[in-house]
Amino acid sequence: MAETVQRKLQAELEKYQALQKDLSKCLSARQKLEAQVTENTIVKEELDLLDAENTVFKLIGPVLVKQDLEEAKSTVAKRLEYINGEIKRYEGQMKELEKKSEQHRETLGKLQQDFQKAQGKVPIKV
Repeated sequence: MAETVQRKLQAELEKYQALQKDLSKCLSARQKLEAQVTENTIVKEELDLLDAENTVFKLIGPVLVKQDLEEAKSTVAKRLEYINGEIKRYEGQMKELEKKSEQHRETLGKLQQDFQKAQGKVPIKV
């Protein structure tokens, strides 16, 4: 009996650890996106300070290419929109993973109690 519960406990623990790993990856990706939002927001603010007389260059590989100001503003705005959409997607993914993680945590607690009972040990509540 105890061995069966122990195998279930081990399998559930592995699932929980995999979820925690996925959650960590999502958090890391979201942090990178937040950094990109900050960077692009600064670029947008700088572009907003310019007028039509100013020259804007875009770095393409090792070359600076002249770019229209409105095109540059549009590109940055679209990039910000995309990044913010990705952040929302990751937040949804993280909420789902946290929900699953909580369910696994509860199952782990129950299995741990069952395992202790099967071993003849009664858990002491503090």
